[in-house]
Amino acid sequence: MSLIQTRWEELASIKAELARRDWFMGTSGNLSIKVSDHPTTFLVTASGKDKSKQTPEDFILVDHEGQPITETNAKVSAETGLHLEVYRRTDAGCCLHVHTVDNNIISELYGDQEQVVIGKQELIKAFNIWEQDAQISVPIIENFADLQVLADTFGNTLNPEVPAVLIRNHGITVWGKNGFEAKKHLEAFEFLFSYLVKLRLVGSLKLQNI
Repeated sequence: MSLIQTRWEELASIKAELARRDWFMGTSGNLSIKVSDHPTTFLVTASGKDKSKQTPEDFILVDHEGQPITETNAKVSAETGLHLEVYRRTDAGCCLHVHTVDNNIISELYGDQEQVVIGKQELIKAFNIWEQDAQISVPIIENFADLQVLADTFGNTLNPEVPAVLIRNHGITVWGKNGFEAKKHLEAFEFLFSYLVKLRLVGSLKLQNI
C-alpha cells in the first residue's frame, strides 16, 4: 500500500468517526493529513461534500501552496489556507476543523477577551500539561469573510504550544503530530467547551433561583 493510500485511509477513518458524532452539519468542516515534508504535500477534504459519505473524491492531494497536485474535478476546501498555516508554523501531521454548537457558544462568550482560559480540569492532560491546577488558553479570532485575511490572522495568532484556534461563531481548528493526536486534541477541547457551557448554564439557573 502506498503512503498516500495509507494516509487517505487514516483520514477517512477520522472523518467517519467525527461524522458519526454529527460534527459536520451542513457539509461544514474540513480535515487534512500530511503525506510528505520535503516538499510539503497533504490530503485535504474536497469542498461541499456530505462528509457522512465515503467516496473516491473525498480528499485531494495538494502542494505547499494548497494547489492540487493531480488532475481533479473536485475543489479543495475553501479553508485550506488554515491548514497551510498549521503546516508552515508547526510540526503537525494532521489538522481538523469542525463547527459545533459548544465551540461556537464558547467563541462568542469569550470572543471579546480574544481567548478562553480553561483550568483545573483533568482532561487538560490530553495536551501533555501535567502541572497541579494546570490551565490552557485557547486564542479566539474574528470570523473574517475574506479567507486570505482569515488565514493570515489565524497564522499570526497560532501558538505552536497550544494546538487549537477558535474562530468566533465559526468553529475550531486543532492539530497534532498525527491523526490520533489531532483527534485526541479535538475530543478534549470539545469536552472542555461542553463543560464550560453547562457550567455557565447551571450557574445562571442557580442565580435565578436565589
